Amino acid sequence: MGRRRATCAANRLTGHRLPPAAGSVPRIGLALGGGFARGIAHAGVLKVFDRHGISLHCITGISAGSIVAAAYASGTTPDEIARVGGSMRFRDVARWTICRTGFMGSDRMTRFLEGVLKAHRFEDMETPLGIVATDLCTGEAVSFAGDGDVYVPIRASCAYPGLFQPVRVGDRVLVDGAMSVEIPAVQARELGATHVISVSLPPPPCLRPPTDVFQVVRRCFQIMQRHSEAAWRSASDLVLAPDLESIEWNAFEAAPAIVKAGEDAATAALPIIQSWFAGPDVAPSTDLRLASEAI
Repeated sequence: MGRRRATCAANRLTGHRLPPAAGSVPRIGLALGGGFARGIAHAGVLKVFDRHGISLHCITGISAGSIVAAAYASGTTPDEIARVGGSMRFRDVARWTICRTGFMGSDRMTRFLEGVLKAHRFEDMETPLGIVATDLCTGEAVSFAGDGDVYVPIRASCAYPGLFQPVRVGDRVLVDGAMSVEIPAVQARELGATHVISVSLPPPPCLRPPTDVFQVVRRCFQIMQRHSEAAWRSASDLVLAPDLESIEWNAFEAAPAIVKAGEDAATAALPIIQSWFAGPDVAPSTDLRLASEAI
């Protein structure tokens, strides 16, 4: 389905929603969270949206979600995103290096993105795009949108602390966007969305204590995000949480199952999304965790 370019003008918010004008067509913003290989589920969500003609006013992403968001915004199809995601390996985006601030550099990610994105500047995207990283010094979320190169913001948003080296942008040192906000729902509001759909990728349950430093860091992320999720949920009208509890963070070989989980979650949500175009709004923060629960 072709996607019409939309304006990148942002409405700066102060914690309150801007209600759509009476009779206006909903402007849907899709906010994608991180999850490394589990981020392939976002392609499944987008496949369903394209299949059913659900157009997006804007799309925002953090970490793995920033890669999918940028690819889709540039014109890459969900099928192609799923294919690339399934064939991706760690060496495609990272290289081992000796550095005090991280075990890996992310400079290879630029070449990877060049092969996935059909445009590399915010102003050239078919759909307005937003990316969020975290300022390592202040701890604040840093929003990228409107104009400029997208490669560096994506690298910054994916700079998992301890694993990837931080990324310098101007006088700022940036790391993974999920350090400050798990899902960029507020940014979608700032880009003018009247209805925000957030896609959360829940990790597998922690059944035993971590056994290495990466597992410790990853578990700390999960705990931190669980205690700070109220902010992005309050900015969301609908939350999709594909069933990925059996999928490990680096299970790229499970791409077909991951995509299917995203499709199932989006398909279950279709009646609610379609109701926005036909009647009154549904209650905010509706959470469809499993397709079987939503049907």
